Amino acid sequence: MRSDSDQQHPIGLYLKIWALLFVLSAMSYMVDFYQVQGYLRWALIVILMLLKAGLIMAIFMHLKWERLSLKLVLFIPPIAIALLVLLMAIEGEYTFLNRLGFLSSE
Repeated sequence: MRSDSDQQHPIGLYLKIWALLFVLSAMSYMVDFYQVQGYLRWALIVILMLLKAGLIMAIFMHLKWERLSLKLVLFIPPIAIALLVLLMAIEGEYTFLNRLGFLSSE
């Protein structure tokens, strides 16, 4: 009887993922080619980057076939750190605007 670690994944799966990564990369280059500006630009770049990173981690690093507990151990800490950084950025902006308003009123 074969275990999951002995299982061979079909080459077609990897070729499809490579093609999808190529399409996502082309889309991210098109953001620059069409000179998209502002928050839309950064949102598109980040979304496409996360999609590509997720595909690479899921398929090429074989995380798709791992247990949920390992996935949670890998993904919860970076998500928590990103959330804390976002909250600190919001707090910093709030503090900056309050100080700016206080100093300009004098």
